[in-house]
Amino acid sequence: MREIHARDIVTSIADALQYVSYYHPADFVQALKAAHQKESSAPARNALLQLLVNSKLSAQAQRPVCQDTGVAHVFFKLGMDVRIVAPERSSTPSLQALANEGVAQAYMFAENPLRASMIRDPLGQRKNTGDNTPAIVHVELVEGDRLEIIAVAKGGGGDVKARYAMLNPSDSIADWVVSQLPGMGAGWCPPGVLGLGVGGTPEQAMLMAKRALFAPIDIQSIRDKSAHDAVEKLRLEVFDRVNALGIGAQGLGGDSTILDVKIETAPSHAALLPVALMPNCAATRFISFSLDGSGPASFAPPDPSVWEGIPGAMPTTDGRRVNLDTLTHEEVRSWKAGELLLLSGKLLTGRDAAHKRMVDTLARGEALPVPLKNRAIYYVGPVDPVKGEAVGPAGPTTSTRMDKFMPVLLEQTGLLVSVGKAERGPVAIEAIKKAGAAYLVAVGGAAYLVSKAIESARILAYEDLGMEAIYEFVVRDMPVTVGVDARGQTIHWISSARTSRE
Repeated sequence: MREIHARDIVTSIADALQYVSYYHPADFVQALKAAHQKESSAPARNALLQLLVNSKLSAQAQRPVCQDTGVAHVFFKLGMDVRIVAPERSSTPSLQALANEGVAQAYMFAENPLRASMIRDPLGQRKNTGDNTPAIVHVELVEGDRLEIIAVAKGGGGDVKARYAMLNPSDSIADWVVSQLPGMGAGWCPPGVLGLGVGGTPEQAMLMAKRALFAPIDIQSIRDKSAHDAVEKLRLEVFDRVNALGIGAQGLGGDSTILDVKIETAPSHAALLPVALMPNCAATRFISFSLDGSGPASFAPPDPSVWEGIPGAMPTTDGRRVNLDTLTHEEVRSWKAGELLLLSGKLLTGRDAAHKRMVDTLARGEALPVPLKNRAIYYVGPVDPVKGEAVGPAGPTTSTRMDKFMPVLLEQTGLLVSVGKAERGPVAIEAIKKAGAAYLVAVGGAAYLVSKAIESARILAYEDLGMEAIYEFVVRDMPVTVGVDARGQTIHWISSARTSRE
């Protein structure tokens, strides 16, 4: 019977989650490089370059690649000949308790604090737990005398786009998957990896789809082989057909929507074909390791050559410079969908909770705490700053969640510009067109790069909302793409396709 110390499990999980917060897997960086080199769409190519620069800068600074530092998942494979010991405790803690302790240590680490996302009561006050616990734990008992662990930080943008269907055994899985992609939007921050769970029971299929994501990217090696089994054939078919849709990086239209397709299968009832789909975003964060009783796991930094050829900053010679402090309707009307802008000046922030408060305030006939006339507002919830930073990683959140607030804010406040990620829905696009306003797209998954453009930050209102408070950032050369212009034209493939169908 092999003994593994409880404290080694806690330390390993904490170190692993810190590690993945700022180091992309090397194979993922190489896949992004390849996608960037062959990309034919200028907006998508720029987005891919931002992701690559962000990856390099995050690794160098050891700061999160994305402000959504994820929900912590821990997958345990516990050998039957393993005994977990904790002599300093009155009783041996559960794997759930050990995972929770590791997560709390990782997310509250003073030198690189990670944003906590977990809330205690989904049907009540939805109060944040403060340390990102509890972890999502899955345990499998297997033969052997090792403890195998996969530690994952999974962002909300990918999980919210999960799909499930019970197909007929004669149905095409590839047809179903391809049909789901347009409706998923770009809020999951493509390019990424698609995980498919096929077979088993409904709950098994969903778990398999998520677990399938946490393996190296190898689609090209599958293509290079001469023989393919049913799983490999399905991977290749889905990969080619999804990329042929032209959704592209960040939904901006382009050649690379996904970098790989991963599939797990399980036996199922003869009359059933459960299929689940789960995307992983451009902030791919996971690592696998094994404990054998000799101490905690050790994580060596990736070889710096992984980021070879990637610049240390985005070029500032491209794009139109915009002074946010002197915005006018005339200037905004001159922007065109797909155009690259570099923002400088004072930029407000606000997410869901702040938007609801503002709309409720206007409904009561009261003045807003912050005037919005001719201002720009950025949908963001930043990570706490460290080491003299103005703000921590500050990438955009999904803009469609603010769509329902747009008509009121644009009509009643004079708000001129909104900044976020992914497409806007018909309600928001119509409101933007009617007001002669604009929507700008920042790259989801490039949060540390965005934060480098922020020179100062201060809270103006709603401080009790924490990361969702209204801040005023002073930015310099913050790169964005015009997503919806004053004429209602949109760069997003998804919105364009939807509009043409309606």
